[in-house]
Amino acid sequence: MIVPWPSSIDLPYATSGFLVGTLVGMTGVGGGSLMTPILILLFGVSPATAVGTDLLFAAATKTVGSLVHGFNHTIDWRLVARLASGSVPATLLALLALYSLDMSGGGTRQIITQILAVVLLFTAALLIMRESIAARYAGRIGDLGERSIALITIAMGATVGFLVTCSSVGAGAIGVTALLILYPRLPAARIVGSDIAHAVPLTLIAGLGHGAMGSIDLHTLGSLLVGSMPGIFFGSSISPRLPDLLVRYVLAAVLVAVAARLLAYR
Repeated sequence: MIVPWPSSIDLPYATSGFLVGTLVGMTGVGGGSLMTPILILLFGVSPATAVGTDLLFAAATKTVGSLVHGFNHTIDWRLVARLASGSVPATLLALLALYSLDMSGGGTRQIITQILAVVLLFTAALLIMRESIAARYAGRIGDLGERSIALITIAMGATVGFLVTCSSVGAGAIGVTALLILYPRLPAARIVGSDIAHAVPLTLIAGLGHGAMGSIDLHTLGSLLVGSMPGIFFGSSISPRLPDLLVRYVLAAVLVAVAARLLAYR
């Protein structure tokens, strides 16, 4: 059942939206990585509804980010097209797979939480080892031709599309890390901008698909967005003053702790 749009703001949800929005503004990571687990573990929202609601939350917040990056000309639309050509079909296939399951059943809840926990652990590892991974594979990627890189990018988009549709996590740390390795000559700002722009159609399609299956809570979504928008601006304003490495290590530790709780979730 789709819960209607809120007539009033729910303060606990808005506060959570502000905190997660601040983290996203500071690091570019943390939206799906934390919002979905917060909805499941803190507010008792069912995993399927948490994923669906967070996907539309991500689509709205990243649309704002895309407009900013577009205004600053930090989006590589060729790269976005390559990612989307892999992620959109994978998203549709993942939605079909989820549709074939009983979204309210215990088995589906367990599948979603287990996938979410594994992706969170993988995201935490990438946050810690991003530079070393990029340095290790930069030479090998440099030996590949343009066609090979394009095909790998499409395959990476498909992988991210599947993970995001099932767990709402993966478009941030995983996508950016892979793109930094595949396109080492591309400025980091264009990598981030392209990843955010690609996440908009991905999360929108996946979110609407979850909505069609009834796993969206518009009341929660509205309250989250009210808090997240000022949070993103606040996080972006203080980001230059904080040590990047420290922030990423703290976020990685939080993700590991959340993943451990999800693995024990029943």
